[in-house]
Amino acid sequence: MAFQTEFALFWESVKESMTQYTFAKLTLAKTIGDTELKNIYMRPVLVDDQVRISLIARYKTEEVESFHTLEEAFFVLSSYLNNPFLTALLFTTENDLTFKLNKKRVGSIVEQAPTFKSASDVVLEMQEKQLSID
Repeated sequence: MAFQTEFALFWESVKESMTQYTFAKLTLAKTIGDTELKNIYMRPVLVDDQVRISLIARYKTEEVESFHTLEEAFFVLSSYLNNPFLTALLFTTENDLTFKLNKKRVGSIVEQAPTFKSASDVVLEMQEKQLSID
């Protein structure tokens, strides 16, 4: 699909924010119509001093958490773009990036001033322990 190239560029910013220890959070939002799945939240977690990605899928009636490598998380999240999500928001301490799909399903990336002043607690712990994302 045409937007996959643009999402791959967006994902490079996600990886960079992890390696530069500026990642705050990532959210998939703005669904097409009224869907059971409302949001997906991505955050890093430490499991035995290994960095994993927690994906929390928020449905109307429950939340489901799954754990992945950063590469696996890319494929999981990209499978939800265009069905049902039209927007991915990356919050870092340097800037906020928004990946959007328009009505013609063409992707674009918009950069804005940062919302968060500090990275997520886990990212700060990664920096302190000098851990890297796989």
